[in-house]
Amino acid sequence: MRLLYTLLFHLLVPIVLLRLYWRGFKAPEYRKRWKERLAIYHKQYPSNVIWIHAVSVGEAEAVFSLVKQLQKQCPADNFLITTTTPTGSARVQAVLADTVSHVYLPYDLPSVICRFLTVFKPKIAIIMEKEIWPNLYAQCAKNNIPLMIINARLSANSAKGYKKIPSLVKPALSNVAWIATQTAEDAQRFIEIGARKEFTRTLGNLKFDLAVDEKSIQQAKEIKQNIFLGRFIWIIASTHDAEEQVFFDIYPQLKQHIPELLLMVVPRHPERFNTVKQLAEKMQLKTCMRSSRVACTEETDVYIADTMGELKCLYGAADICFVGGSMVPVGGHNILEPAAMHVPIMFGPYMVNFKEIAKNVLDLGAAIQCADKQALVDTVMHLYKDLQYREEITAKANLFVKNNQGAAERMGVLIMDILRG
Repeated sequence: MRLLYTLLFHLLVPIVLLRLYWRGFKAPEYRKRWKERLAIYHKQYPSNVIWIHAVSVGEAEAVFSLVKQLQKQCPADNFLITTTTPTGSARVQAVLADTVSHVYLPYDLPSVICRFLTVFKPKIAIIMEKEIWPNLYAQCAKNNIPLMIINARLSANSAKGYKKIPSLVKPALSNVAWIATQTAEDAQRFIEIGARKEFTRTLGNLKFDLAVDEKSIQQAKEIKQNIFLGRFIWIIASTHDAEEQVFFDIYPQLKQHIPELLLMVVPRHPERFNTVKQLAEKMQLKTCMRSSRVACTEETDVYIADTMGELKCLYGAADICFVGGSMVPVGGHNILEPAAMHVPIMFGPYMVNFKEIAKNVLDLGAAIQCADKQALVDTVMHLYKDLQYREEITAKANLFVKNNQGAAERMGVLIMDILRG
């Protein structure tokens, strides 16, 4: 089965590269460094690395606490972080800078993977969440490189899909040294698709271990004072296509009751920054761009955060928040970051990617789920009028985060055990 998979992948490579080129029209970064995806490098990199793969921004943010912990425990070791997306790459370089090497994950072809492993000679391969690459896993086993899947999660739908190709998935998972899952349900699903039960352990979710540093808190205060000038800020974070329209539609109605209201929109993908600006202006809403670094005025309706790596401090500068990807069927995004930054949380009906966390915060009364536009209007009005309620749900959400921390430490112990042999 892996032979057929490899043959198909070879045939698809030209199409995949064309897709990168096409995506480059909206996001030019996709056209850069494309040779790295074929494990072709034009400079020297350290070898004998501790290698960690995080697909994009969300996975990278989650793994930073673990990386910094491992760097303290292994000060003499070199670290390699791979990502798949340019946004993930930018975030790694912004946070970890020259303390790590970074390249894009190479395509899952035997010759390409062999070249990658020859260059970097990993001591260990640590894969975030649920990336199952048959050739990569096989080549790691062939080269005696222990491979782990950490912060592993597997939805019921994904498990169902993997069960359809057992002859490809089971051999791949047999090459995994350890799987550290977020929940017991995730562990059971991995076991059902072929993971070894004795090497599958539930260690929690790294996303609870995000660090709220003094720098982010101070930046949030400065933005609040110098940019927003006392406005009531509703941040709509990590939005997707067709999602901003919902909030722009209800803004005039809310503005009648909350004259100082300002929408701060943070599109999930950089290539959509200008699209969101054009949409707002088409609806006669006055915009201000974060990249301009100028303060809003009383006339500003929508503040568009067209920068990267500032979401944490922007949450801290807001009065209330809505976490996007949840009013459209994307599956939601991380609601733990605003919880850690002490901002009241709303999200929409589509939260399948964070199903358990969403259920937990709702059960605790630590967040609010809004099914439609009217629910959004009602909730914003309630939060605006009732400061005590805002403080109560914020405190509950923050406590929920603190009570579930510790995954980075537990995973760090397991990783160190493997490194020591």
